[in-house]
Amino acid sequence: MPKAELLPPAHLVLMGVCGCGKTTVAKVLAKQFGFELGEADDFHPAENIMKMSNGQPLTDEDRWPWLEILSDWLNREDKAGKRTVITCSALKRTYRDKLQSTNAPLVFVHLDGTRELLLQRLRARTDHFMPATMLDSQLNTLEPLQEDEKGFVVDIGASPEDIAKTIMEKLNAVA
Repeated sequence: MPKAELLPPAHLVLMGVCGCGKTTVAKVLAKQFGFELGEADDFHPAENIMKMSNGQPLTDEDRWPWLEILSDWLNREDKAGKRTVITCSALKRTYRDKLQSTNAPLVFVHLDGTRELLLQRLRARTDHFMPATMLDSQLNTLEPLQEDEKGFVVDIGASPEDIAKTIMEKLNAVA
């Protein structure tokens, strides 16, 4: 689908636990559908990355400044008239509420899969700071989307291209 056919809202938040494919799918959406890509891990302060690299889960206090930075980025991109896709675990409702407090119209896309598939993907990664040992912590923290949140769940069992296509079909259905 050409980007001219993309319906609002203009901003997607690809959410989910580590290993669900947020970055991979976001890159496909950016390339094929003209979204500006925001990789939330790039916005983390060095202290957060160090903590996660050492297998320590972040606290809410660790996340608030990071979420503020992400919210500011979304607002700037929205004011510039850009369509964005941002990767952000957004595991808790309060984190999603913080992102939603921006003026940018957001849709949350929860990339979801089995623990076994997620663990397999994490063990195969060599280029990421998040160790596979963090998966259970993230799964325990995850609060699924609520009915009053604008968003939907997409299964991660398909190829990244098929997942992106499914996202666009669902996005246009809810717009």
